[in-house]
Amino acid sequence: MSLYIGREASKLWKRACAEIATEIKLLLENWKYLLAGLIGQYIHGLAARGVHYLHRPGPILQDVGFYLLPELGQDRAYISETVFTFVFLSFVLWTFHPFIMKSKKIYTVLIWCRVLAILVACQVLRIITFYSTQLPGPNYHCREGSKLATLPRPESVFEVLLIIPRGVLYGCGDLIFSSHMIFSLVFVRSYQKYGMRRFIKQCAWLIVVIQSLLIIASRKHYTVDVIVAWYTVNLVVFFVEHKLPELPDRSGAGTLLPVSKEAWTKEENHKLLNGNSDTVDWRLRTPMNGKNLEVDGSTVHGDTVMNGV
Repeated sequence: MSLYIGREASKLWKRACAEIATEIKLLLENWKYLLAGLIGQYIHGLAARGVHYLHRPGPILQDVGFYLLPELGQDRAYISETVFTFVFLSFVLWTFHPFIMKSKKIYTVLIWCRVLAILVACQVLRIITFYSTQLPGPNYHCREGSKLATLPRPESVFEVLLIIPRGVLYGCGDLIFSSHMIFSLVFVRSYQKYGMRRFIKQCAWLIVVIQSLLIIASRKHYTVDVIVAWYTVNLVVFFVEHKLPELPDRSGAGTLLPVSKEAWTKEENHKLLNGNSDTVDWRLRTPMNGKNLEVDGSTVHGDTVMNGV
């Protein structure tokens, strides 16, 4: 028994080491994109803090969701944050599963490059919207009479540039559209595309719907903030996915695949020249220019092949 455990542990260690070496190579090639994405997260946090200085508390706006969903109250407002934390941590852990799992479909560095690119695109739109119009916050600490509803005038530039976790939790003014929904929808959409468990995909979408309702019931956002997030994030994902090169599918290959479109094309051409690609793919991608060539031992005219005969 102990020999079997030791053998499995050794396999797991070798697998992790091989994965680390692969991911380090990818990190050295793509660190600029990751750094840009992280800087984008800081700028988004800085913008959310800046709009808090402009926020002015006022009467809560009329909202259909507030009428339909009972208010959870301050003592149960943590429920929506707990659900969001679960979604966030679950996705982060899933992106690192290639280090220990034998069945792996993604590269951790590449999936985070893609996720951060989509997050930054959504957050740029979010910054534009909540700076365009400042609505009175419906959250308890943003209402009239609360000391946290408006930040005092900063005494130094350092005070503005420093983002503390407490300020993130008790921000006001950054309403349209919900940042929690941005992260949750991007994470679920990413797992929907690159995950392999259908049941988990279905549960993930159900959890995001529940989180949407909890955000409104907790009075952290207006209903419009959640609705705008739903269609904006999905549209951004749709357009960004068409601009970014597709992630290499590693489920059927153990070697590192090319990342860029140019590298991908070179790899495909290399496969074609060495006879590693199937006949249909070869016919569609290789221009013949009317020349004769040999296919399966028979001489065929190039125009005939291009016409699919």
